[in-house]
Amino acid sequence: MEPGDTVAGALVHTMGAREALDWVRWAATSGRAEAAVQTLVARDDESLAPLRRRLGAALARWAPRLAVLEPAREIEHVHRLGGRFLYPGAPGWPTGLDDLGAAAPLGLWLRGAPEPDRLLARSVALVGARASTAYGERVAADLADGLAAAGVCVVSGGAYGIDAAAHRGALTGGGPTVALLAGGVDRAYPAGNAALLERVLEQGGSVVSEVPPGGVPSRSRFLMRNRLIAAVSRATVVVEAAWRSGALSTAHHAAALLRPLGAVPGPVTSMASAGCHRLLREGSAICVTDVAEVLELAGPLGPAREDRPEDTRPHDGLDWLADRVLDALSLRSAADVDALARRAGLSPADVRGALGTLELAGLAELRATGWRRTRAAT
Repeated sequence: MEPGDTVAGALVHTMGAREALDWVRWAATSGRAEAAVQTLVARDDESLAPLRRRLGAALARWAPRLAVLEPAREIEHVHRLGGRFLYPGAPGWPTGLDDLGAAAPLGLWLRGAPEPDRLLARSVALVGARASTAYGERVAADLADGLAAAGVCVVSGGAYGIDAAAHRGALTGGGPTVALLAGGVDRAYPAGNAALLERVLEQGGSVVSEVPPGGVPSRSRFLMRNRLIAAVSRATVVVEAAWRSGALSTAHHAAALLRPLGAVPGPVTSMASAGCHRLLREGSAICVTDVAEVLELAGPLGPAREDRPEDTRPHDGLDWLADRVLDALSLRSAADVDALARRAGLSPADVRGALGTLELAGLAELRATGWRRTRAAT
C-alpha cells in the first residue's frame, strides 16, 4: 500500500494485520477478486460496509506488489543501519499517529532514538517552503534554537529551506530533533542534507519514515508525509510558505487534527510569506513571532514568559522610587543620601526607603563613603 491508503487501514483495523494480508493474498489470485470481495462484505461487520465499493479497486492496486514483498530483507537491512521497524502498540510508538484513524501508518522505519515517543511528548513542528528566503531561514533557526533550549523537540521534514534551518537551529540549541522523510531512512533526500541528517542522529534525534528502506520519495509521498508531521507534534508552526506551498498541507492536517497551529508573518510584499498570511487571514492559524509565543501556542509545553531572559533589566519589577534612585547610583563612586536626593529629584526620606529596597535586591551596597550601585545592577 502507499502511505495514507485508508482502505488498507480500515481493512487492517477491522481484521487485524495478519488476517488482512492473508485475505489480500488469497483474493489477488486470478479470478477470485470479485468473489473474495463478496465474501468479505457478507461478514456481519458494519465497519466493512463503507469499503464495499472500494475493495475491488484497492485489490487491483495492491496485487502487483505482492510478488515483490520482501519484509525480512527490509527488516534485516534497517537492522544493519542500527535502526528498527516500529508498529502500533510497540514501545516507542508515537501515539499521536492514532488520531489519523484509517489513514494512520501501519508501521514506521526508524533510525536513531529507539523510543521516539519520549522525544515527541514535548515537540513542535516547524515547517515551511523549500524555496525559502534568508528571513525565513533566520526565523526558523532562531525558533528552533530557542525551543531546543527550552527542552522541546523540533520536528520537521529534512528537506532544503525551512526544514533544514529548523533542524540546524535545534542542533545549535543542543536539543534533539526528528526528521520525517518521504523516502526510505537508508537514503538521504535531498542528498545535500546527508551530513545534516547524520548530525540529527549523532545528537540523539531520529530519522523516521513509513516508506520501507530503498523507497523513493515522490510528490504524493511528500504530501502524505506531512500528515505524520502534524500528527506526532503537539503543535505546528508554518514559518514561511508561498500561496501554494506544500507546507500548507501540513497546516491543514494539523487543523483537522485539532492541533494548535501557528504562522509567522512576513513582509507583506514577500510572495514567500503569502501562504502564512493566508492562514492568518482565514483564522486557522495564530500569529507567532518568537519562542515564547510558540510555547504559549503549544499550551501544555508551558506558557509564554512575560519576562524573557534576553529582555530582563535591573529596573524590572522595581517601583518608581527605587527605579529613580537606581538611576542615580554610580558603579564607580559612592554618594551619600543628600547627593542622591539631588540627583534623583527626591526627598532624602524617599531615597532612604528606596535604598533599603535596592540593598535587599542586591542592586545597591553601602560603603564607608556612601551608597553605590552593585555589578548585579549593570
